[in-house]
Amino acid sequence: MPGHRLLAFLAVLLTALAMVPAGAHLLALPNKLAMGRDAYLAAQGAYAGWAMAGAFPIGAILACLGLALRPPRPASPWPALLAALLLAAGLAVFFRWTLPANRATANWTRLPEDWPGGWDALRAQWEWSHAANAVLTFLALLAVLGAALSPARESARRSR
Repeated sequence: MPGHRLLAFLAVLLTALAMVPAGAHLLALPNKLAMGRDAYLAAQGAYAGWAMAGAFPIGAILACLGLALRPPRPASPWPALLAALLLAAGLAVFFRWTLPANRATANWTRLPEDWPGGWDALRAQWEWSHAANAVLTFLALLAVLGAALSPARESARRSR
């Protein structure tokens, strides 16, 4: 049982840590959408070095999978599996919409002139992809909390 508790703790902790930058992006969204081009580019400099935060959702996915699949398994593995799936969906959003914007701007050190729809479209893609990721990460946090709070299944030998 201690292994189950440790995995549950790690899964919740890593998912909560993944929520920190996602939540920060979501909370900043209204203010950043109102910024002009130069102010926005300057504000984006605050995120230099945040790439390391990408380790949290990856670790959280692994911990959630371990929580769902490693004996003793929870009474229902579905909440932990759902959390892993939601976190993976967040990574898919990142790779599909956020990363291309990061690359086009050399990690927000410049604004490209040739982005389809202009810099407003680039900003919207980046900001709204982070908003989607925050929602997915929050839902994953709720799911992993449900998994962590459910009791582990007793082994077959103990129930006889």
